[in-house]
Amino acid sequence: MASVPELPEVETVRRRLAPVLTGHSFARVQIDDARLTRPFDPVEVARELEGERVQLVDRRGKYLIVRFESGRALLIHLRMTGSLRHAQHGDEQRGDEEPDPHRRAVVTLDDGSDVTYRDVRRFGTWLLLEPAEVDTYIDARVGREPLDAAYRAKHLAERLEKRRAPIKAALLDQRTVAGVGNIYADEALWRAKVHPLTPASELTPDEVAAVHKGMRESLRAGVRRQGSTLRDYRLPDGSSGRAQDRFEVYGRAGEPCRRCGTPIDKIRAAGRGTWYCPSCQVLRGYAASSSSSRPSRSRRQSSV
Repeated sequence: MASVPELPEVETVRRRLAPVLTGHSFARVQIDDARLTRPFDPVEVARELEGERVQLVDRRGKYLIVRFESGRALLIHLRMTGSLRHAQHGDEQRGDEEPDPHRRAVVTLDDGSDVTYRDVRRFGTWLLLEPAEVDTYIDARVGREPLDAAYRAKHLAERLEKRRAPIKAALLDQRTVAGVGNIYADEALWRAKVHPLTPASELTPDEVAAVHKGMRESLRAGVRRQGSTLRDYRLPDGSSGRAQDRFEVYGRAGEPCRRCGTPIDKIRAAGRGTWYCPSCQVLRGYAASSSSSRPSRSRRQSSV
């Protein structure tokens, strides 16, 4: 079971890397995989990054943003299996150890430490943007930050009011809200007691408010537990997150719902494996007390 790092995972990485990078310069940059920076030449990107001094380590949704004093920014998207490791005394592979076949880039800082980017499936991306490009690029791709103090249920309602897709699909759209992926969408909908196949535009105001609250609660829980390690995600020191130890529904098919005891069910929504409680999250038009409470196979497999 694999999952793309979502807001809690990327935020955890940001918090760990911020004190390591802030105020330091990229003394040397080596990019070994051309896919990481395509269509741009990795040698050229590495050359442009060398000498840049880090002003701030930021995040928008699933993007890690390294902002430089020059106004430029390096956008890092970990995608499915990307991770960043910090070695205080330089590259951990020096000496007699075998090279890491999944290492794609290494940044040596001016204090002699290394930040290594590794990626098993090679879907991650690095993009160096000029000052005038940064905000425009990000704003076109992601919606509001769900954990911002100013983010209200009305902002979510505005994004959902014309969406005929299931609420699960709407939440996975990064333009709806930034940083929510498969794990935390399922967790949020369980907290809200909303069925994942409910058309987004048909949610009542109370249901939208419940989804908004459930989303913020599930994301905060994920951040507190430093993200979820299901397979590849690791913190910069190589340790694992702990959020997976307290999932309410994700990955728990057949296990009892912690709220009502009903076995958790798994269906397909938005083309993704989706976990929910058939008793707590009833699809409108189906009775919770009978077998008709579960959508037919054709409906359960729907991705729209």
